[in-house]
Amino acid sequence: MKVLVAEQISDEAIEFMRKEGLEVDVRLGLKKEELLSIIETYEALVVRSQIKVDKEIIERAKNLKIIARAGVGVDNIDVETATQHGIVVVNAPGGNTVSTAEHAIALMFAVARKIPQAYISMKEGKWDRKKFTGIELRGKTVGVIGLGRVGYEVAKRCRALDMNVLAFDPYIPAERAQKIGVKLVDLKTLLKESDIITLHVPKTKETTKLIGKDEIELMKNGVIIINTARGGIIDEGALIEALKNGKIWGVGIDVYEVEPPNFDNPLFKFENVVTTPHIAASTKEAQISVGNIIAEDIVAFAKGLPAKNAVNLPPIEPAEFEFLLPYATLAEKMGRIAYARLDGIIKKVRITFSGKIAEKNTEFVIRALLKGLLERTLGMGINLVSAKTIAEDRGIKVESSTSTKSEHYENLLEIEVESDRGKMYFAGTCFGKEFRILKIDAYHVNFVPKGHYIISLHEDKPGVIGRVGTLFGKNNINIAGMIVGRSGDKPGGVQLMLLLVDDPPSEEVLREMTKLDGIIDATYVEL
Repeated sequence: MKVLVAEQISDEAIEFMRKEGLEVDVRLGLKKEELLSIIETYEALVVRSQIKVDKEIIERAKNLKIIARAGVGVDNIDVETATQHGIVVVNAPGGNTVSTAEHAIALMFAVARKIPQAYISMKEGKWDRKKFTGIELRGKTVGVIGLGRVGYEVAKRCRALDMNVLAFDPYIPAERAQKIGVKLVDLKTLLKESDIITLHVPKTKETTKLIGKDEIELMKNGVIIINTARGGIIDEGALIEALKNGKIWGVGIDVYEVEPPNFDNPLFKFENVVTTPHIAASTKEAQISVGNIIAEDIVAFAKGLPAKNAVNLPPIEPAEFEFLLPYATLAEKMGRIAYARLDGIIKKVRITFSGKIAEKNTEFVIRALLKGLLERTLGMGINLVSAKTIAEDRGIKVESSTSTKSEHYENLLEIEVESDRGKMYFAGTCFGKEFRILKIDAYHVNFVPKGHYIISLHEDKPGVIGRVGTLFGKNNINIAGMIVGRSGDKPGGVQLMLLLVDDPPSEEVLREMTKLDGIIDATYVEL
């Protein structure tokens, strides 16, 4: 196999691949035009975060079989196009987990003991011991927001420092936290009770500005805030204001809303803010680790073995992929609806394939369902292959069954999702490339899940739908379509309403809708 290493990885990783018989070319600093001109001759491509492996590059790479990202995410790789071309994409999950966790702990110590400030003072020839009186970490309560790989390692180390550890992660089973002596709490409790707050969540629509003015007001006076996750999770404007008014003891920050940051930003002017240039994962050990992980996967793949850290499906026949893609899309959208409606901790998923689809590679569809269920929590951190591993880590039980017979449709997809807050059932099918949801719970709906939808339960009585229309008109939200599903043939009881709207409703509009006479609940989901 001929390998192009287009961004820096460890020498150990390169030598390992060469010793295993691979032809490795190291060509760093390539511009896109240069990469396009040579990529066709390679079967493997190694990148980090700078090179964007987009559709154009993938389609030019006629012989490419594997793309390796020497890092955790795959934001710079068009995974869907790679999958369609039968190209396996791998990354190095966990390769820099400990490095990032240790950096978070280092920032805690640096802020609590004012180490950088004392260092600068000494370099200036000063001996000012009283000025740098700090605080101990022992006995303090630390709130870990996000108990994934990094958060878990941070929590373990905080426990070893005799700290009390609270964690907020609504998608992690309590057993995982209890295993290391961590107490799971809601976000408000964590904010109110923590002396130190450290963030370890991916940046998604839900976590952007997760910590803003209101959240900071809930915190203790003299709190310490640490962020080694992603810039933008903390509202920097609100953080600056809290630093000005003395609410916060200190901040340790490695990531910023804009990178590289504008150094005129007031954040860099405070003496009690310790800043580092996004280096939490930058240790010799981490760089060696991520390089070795992707090198081992490339070598395994070259030998015809499965890649352990694939983030997409193994290659499948183009005709089968074309057949399955609408069903995978349908399953993913069912998962999105289930997440939005159920919320809470997903416990169990069951999927049944009936008809000709039962003879296909249904694993592809199962993974799409899990991706839909988990993507609003994890954002770009989840894809078709990682979805299954993440589901297993979170204790989600996945069951599937097949039947070559389908009573009313050539193919039928049935899905049941169970969380700690309830259950949901879906049935759907595809007609060529068109996917349709036929049933949600006991309600017959038959619609194409595409666009901005509001899903609501309401009492089956006159005037309810009219009141909803009036509310939306008042808020200048156009209703493009409406489906109302009954659970039986007789009027009365409860109906399911699906509203297709041109623009997403605000939280305020949804709250107003739920206050209308006859409306039981309302959930927005983008499909």
